Amino acid sequence: MSVGETWPVKRAVRGLRRVLVGFLVLLVVVTGASLTYNAFTGDEEPPPEGLRFVMAGDVNTRYETWGTTGSPVVLVHGSTESVEKWSKLVPLLARDHRVYAYDITGYGYSERKAPYTVEHLAAQLLGFLDAMKLGGPKQPRPLLVGHSLGAGIAAEATLEAPSRIGGLMFLDGDGLPLPGGRASFVRHVFVNPYKTSALRLVLGSDTIVRKLYNSACVQGCPALDHAGVDQWTRPLRQPGAEKALWQMTANGIPAVTPERLETFRTLPIPTSVVFGALDTQGGSAQDTATRIGAPAPTLIPNAGHLTLISSPTEVATAINALAARPPSG
Repeated sequence: MSVGETWPVKRAVRGLRRVLVGFLVLLVVVTGASLTYNAFTGDEEPPPEGLRFVMAGDVNTRYETWGTTGSPVVLVHGSTESVEKWSKLVPLLARDHRVYAYDITGYGYSERKAPYTVEHLAAQLLGFLDAMKLGGPKQPRPLLVGHSLGAGIAAEATLEAPSRIGGLMFLDGDGLPLPGGRASFVRHVFVNPYKTSALRLVLGSDTIVRKLYNSACVQGCPALDHAGVDQWTRPLRQPGAEKALWQMTANGIPAVTPERLETFRTLPIPTSVVFGALDTQGGSAQDTATRIGAPAPTLIPNAGHLTLISSPTEVATAINALAARPPSG
């Protein structure tokens, strides 16, 4: 190779070396900044006063109840949610039902206790039914309403103990694992200290939280003031919350396989599917109804993934209709 031919190669190698060195320097600077930021942030906050707790399975579980008469309805919230997110819906349900809600372990104010598998979360739910004296011998069988992530938990609990459950609603959630292995990609690429910095930046920004909330809601949800933002983020600043979040999301959201969900077709338990018509996060309402053998789904117009907040009247109407349906088969 002549001198004239080697010169461009050498120049390319030097250029590549400069890029590599620049990248390494940038990585060191970003890592140092992330570690420093993490060292001076992440203050934990105490839970609100007056919360109620009960042992549900092996988890010290925060819960609340409403209403004094009527058939029981148990509300199972979704990812990053807590009991407070049902506040628009429960006054409507409590007119005709005894209503129960609890914080699933890993979110809200319940004790953080691994493993965050759908089986363990279902065991907490069934333990909560025990504690509330629901679904046992000579006890009323509750209707379960699972929102988003909660749909999978409620479904798993129902499949494990079908004789204890009076009905099941999939609300803005299909109960399935995330498609395409997205959680595995995040686990290997988005690592500490960067993911901790990113989480704390989000939790510390009212603007970002509002954008995420508005994106999920689409339409109809009340605007979030600072107190509203704090209601969403405060549970994620509880002791052990960050560790629990990483453990829970490492292998995808706790969910049920499609084949297992199809067994609902053989059970006499009334089921229904209710989605916001504009929901892009909960899966396919029609596919969900077909999979579990439910009637055609209820699609709430102009609503997104937070129908429990944007459309409480429509959701309450759907729950009342499901509660009135007799067992099939």
